[in-house]
Amino acid sequence: MKKSDFENHELFGVCPFFTTQSLLLGKWVLPILNELSGGAKRFNELKRKFGITHSTLAQQLKLLEHEGFIHREVFPEVPPRVEYSLTEIGKTFQPVLDSIEVWGMKYIEYLKGRDKFE
Repeated sequence: MKKSDFENHELFGVCPFFTTQSLLLGKWVLPILNELSGGAKRFNELKRKFGITHSTLAQQLKLLEHEGFIHREVFPEVPPRVEYSLTEIGKTFQPVLDSIEVWGMKYIEYLKGRDKFE
């Protein structure tokens, strides 16, 4: 299912779970949002941090910008400098990221315990 399929679904913009799930499509969305919660970053900083391809990162950043999570600022310099930062609505996602981190750490501990008995 493509992102546009979610946006065209009757539950998009009505059901909070469906809407949120459709906005968070993409393997790198959560790590990018988490990284930007620490402040503005340049494209290559994000690329190095995650070790992902140029095209994948560009696609994810365009998606997040389109959905209003991040702001792309181009500085009129030579060479051009571009920084990405969270928008106001993007900043409101921080408690969700914090909750995901807490739950993720609990699940990692669960996995470590489970692996001992397998």
